[in-house]
Amino acid sequence: MNTTAQTPAHPLRALWRRLAEPTLVRRSVASVVLAFVVVWAVLLGYIFFTYKQTITNEPGLQKYGDALLVSLQGLSDPAHAAAVLGSTDIWTNIRRRQIGLLPGTALHELKDAKGQLVFASPGLQRLALPPSTPDAVGVITEAHADGTVYRIYTGHNARWALRVIEPKRADSAFLAHNGRFILPYLLLALPFVLLPVWLSVRNGLRPLQQLASRIAQRNTDELQPVGFNARHRELKPLEQSLDHLFARLRQKVERERAFVQDAAHEIRTPLAVISAQVHVMARSPSEHERTQAQAHMEEAIARTSHLAQQLLDLAALDEAQRPAPRELDVAQWLRAALAHAAPQAMARRIELSLEAPDNLQARLDLPALESIAHNLIDNALRYVQDGGNVSVTLRQDGDHLHLAVQDDGPGIAGTEHQLIFERFYRGLGHAANGSGLGLAIVRQAALRMGGQVQVGDGLGGPGGPGVGFFVRMSLNRMS
Repeated sequence: MNTTAQTPAHPLRALWRRLAEPTLVRRSVASVVLAFVVVWAVLLGYIFFTYKQTITNEPGLQKYGDALLVSLQGLSDPAHAAAVLGSTDIWTNIRRRQIGLLPGTALHELKDAKGQLVFASPGLQRLALPPSTPDAVGVITEAHADGTVYRIYTGHNARWALRVIEPKRADSAFLAHNGRFILPYLLLALPFVLLPVWLSVRNGLRPLQQLASRIAQRNTDELQPVGFNARHRELKPLEQSLDHLFARLRQKVERERAFVQDAAHEIRTPLAVISAQVHVMARSPSEHERTQAQAHMEEAIARTSHLAQQLLDLAALDEAQRPAPRELDVAQWLRAALAHAAPQAMARRIELSLEAPDNLQARLDLPALESIAHNLIDNALRYVQDGGNVSVTLRQDGDHLHLAVQDDGPGIAGTEHQLIFERFYRGLGHAANGSGLGLAIVRQAALRMGGQVQVGDGLGGPGGPGVGFFVRMSLNRMS
């Protein structure tokens, strides 16, 4: 029953998700609608500004009062003047109600030259309006009565003194009326604008949809160029970026495939040694042979463990997510790292020296720094001859940290300088065993710290014995 009851809701939820999903077409339509709202607001603001300018510079009430006063000028009989003004009062208010633009009722008051009242609109006497003053003649004044603001025209000629009083139109009422007046015209024009926009956007997005469809039809392991051959200028950068991305992915996949093959080959050798020595230890009747086999097996196990650790280090450096920078004294940390390597150096009578400031506070990627320092120091101690020298230098230059490890060992031929940073590459002519990953780890760690590593002269200087590795790393100094 539950399944049957819920089944009709699925299409509705799917429809709702489809309607709620943002689309470029809907975005374009919304932009047009917003543009119409802005046009409506701008037009309304312009009309309001014009209205304010008009009532200030050319008030309609002023013109109306002046015209009415001129029409009464030829009348000398008060009764006739009252009749004319009475008819005008009725006609004016009928027209005000028919048009519906102006609020309330217009009121008229007419006096003769002696100040005798000739005509007054019904209800005028109930308004407590101030009497007219000589300085109000010819201008529009305002007065408050019964909670309403009234605009008052005052004018006179040789026979008559006229006042016209009307409620002041509020700004909100003006804006509401004209907003309603403009809106139907914009709504009428909206479909005729939206339809072409909708069609043009759909038509414009069709090549993009075709490109998306072609990419969606590709196999998951297909990393060849898109081959869309975009004709439109706007799509060419997208296709080029996709082709560039696929090319980089192809290189990465090929590099990782070669890396896996090399790693398998490197691990297979010590595993074969371990297997052979285990066989000797199990079958050989000679105690001396079993002891030798155990030593060889322990050496192979140590080599395998070292290789596995370096593979883990390299994989960690390849990860996109980086740890948060840590605040530490780099000089003191490096002294501790050299102290850890000192027993190995002393066992082979290697002079291990450090040139660094007393303190160097900085914020940096500590795991990457550890990978750089440990591998460079380990490489130097591994390849330098007994009784040799290894020098470590640390200095800070602006926003960069410089670490140099130099020795006076056999050195590296110039033809190999571009190869030694490749994974599993081991230099020629060296008796020391290594995994060929140490310098690859150093390069990857330096890149992660926004720097680089270079090969240079050793302690023997240009053309002399030894080799030097110079690493530059970006850092954030502590405030």
